[in-house]
Amino acid sequence: MAGMSAVEIIGIAASVSLLAGWRLYLCIFAVGLGMRMGWLAMPEQLRSLDALANGWVIGIAGVGAVAEFFADKIAWLDSAWDAVHTLVRPVGGALLALALIDAGDPTWQVVILLLGGGATLLTHGAKAGTRALVNISPEPVSNVVVSSCEDLVTGGALVATLASPIAAVVIAVALVVAATATLLFLRRLLRRRRAQLDA
Repeated sequence: MAGMSAVEIIGIAASVSLLAGWRLYLCIFAVGLGMRMGWLAMPEQLRSLDALANGWVIGIAGVGAVAEFFADKIAWLDSAWDAVHTLVRPVGGALLALALIDAGDPTWQVVILLLGGGATLLTHGAKAGTRALVNISPEPVSNVVVSSCEDLVTGGALVATLASPIAAVVIAVALVVAATATLLFLRRLLRRRRAQLDA
């Protein structure tokens, strides 16, 4: 990561972690496969992610990405999947972010581990809360549409993040703002619903 500013390093780690809150397995699979096959001209600062190019890691992440893709389209299964991944995604996102940092610097390891886990938990919370509302809809179309949008946004943002540290910073800020706004909206909606029930 030599030659990169702290902001750029944090931007890349935060973006990958934030995206992992939506699609952890897709993030691991895409980065690992792109490195292994040489499809992505990986920037020098991402060379520490070589472990993700391991065949076993790619295979497991691929199976997880496919399972998540289909589970995310079925309302009741999506809610159960999100509940189970309330722990898995933040841990995975923290470790993914940690892989971006020089292992020889313990201070950065702690900072990025906390940042990565917190960022992933933020987007996971916004996703799970939003999808809980969508999943109670009696028709299946809205669930599939929202899930497909998450797939497209995650894929596009992941490509942009890996292509440019500056784009990664912009994406990280946008995701934090969007996730925070979503959580505040959901909180307000929940309070209004409770007030109606108490009335």
